[in-house]
Amino acid sequence: MSIVRESDLIGIGKKYQIETEAGDHMVVVIHDDGRRELYRHDDDESETHCVMTLSDEESRQVAGILGGLSYKPKALETIQVALDDLRIEWYKVETSNDGVNKSIGQLEVRQRTGASIIAAIREDETTINPGPDYVIVPGTTLVIAGKQKNIKLLKEILL
Repeated sequence: MSIVRESDLIGIGKKYQIETEAGDHMVVVIHDDGRRELYRHDDDESETHCVMTLSDEESRQVAGILGGLSYKPKALETIQVALDDLRIEWYKVETSNDGVNKSIGQLEVRQRTGASIIAAIREDETTINPGPDYVIVPGTTLVIAGKQKNIKLLKEILL
């Protein structure tokens, strides 16, 4: 697990210092105007160099990429992320599923299960936080968030 130190930058925003398991040192500065700056610390020179500056929108795109919303390596097809009671799972919808070609609203996902579909990934298209009109089609990978029992209920509806 990496080490993250957070500090306020008065009048600027927040600074996060990250030391990775691999021993790399990175600094992320989030400005109050939404910009993000990424810095890399070079041990040889004892200096920190700005690697890039990203807008708020670009930062969110990169976060999605790093977080695996647009591509998930095959070895991670059944990955689960657990944060206390919250779980995030990826579920690939097959042609034989009962939930196929129905909208999230028709299935009453949140009302019946308490789980949320936080993203739907299909080929090169990722829909973040799909609404009740979103139709679930075969081949879509759903990113589901909720407690374990809620996710189990959602999978039962989709089967």
